[in-house]
Amino acid sequence: MNYDYEQNLINQGYEFICGIDEAGRGPFAGPLVSAAVVLDPLNTELFGLLNDSKLVSEKHRKAILPMILCKAKSWSIGAASSYEIDKHGLSYANKIAMKRAWKYLSLKPNFILSDYMAKLVFETPYELIKSGDKKVASIAAASIVAKVFRDRMMDAFAKKYPEYGFESHKGYGTQFHRDQLEWLGPCDIHRKSFEPIKAKLL
Repeated sequence: MNYDYEQNLINQGYEFICGIDEAGRGPFAGPLVSAAVVLDPLNTELFGLLNDSKLVSEKHRKAILPMILCKAKSWSIGAASSYEIDKHGLSYANKIAMKRAWKYLSLKPNFILSDYMAKLVFETPYELIKSGDKKVASIAAASIVAKVFRDRMMDAFAKKYPEYGFESHKGYGTQFHRDQLEWLGPCDIHRKSFEPIKAKLL
């Protein structure tokens, strides 16, 4: 992966380019987590290691995370809880998480590159790019940060709710997860507006 999108913006006079992406739209349980990352254009050795978090192994994600965090000019995390997802709907909660990640940055970007989401608007100049996590280094970096941090959160929830196996499936709808839901019912971090949990609460 290259830094062409960001370099083109730098050539136009923008100094700090931020990539934003999220992890956890599809699971039955847990938060939706977004990350914002401002990469350093001088750390070119990092770019070749980046890709959409869904296309690289868990081992690779964990190995590259410290490099991203150490070499980035700034990074941050924003999350929307399962309660917020149920209250506002998935798309709106996704926007909440993305904007929180952007606002929590210690270094404020002057241009944002975000994975595409309809009706997503930032106060800072921005561009929404379809499949951006496969095309843009900053967005790919954000996708990896968001994924690893969300996985860590689900590992922590697994200690509180050990019967559900969150440490293995991270809240996604595996057969084991469905079986445990059938037996135990939902816990506090399950998304009550999602099927099959919603049907069990009627």
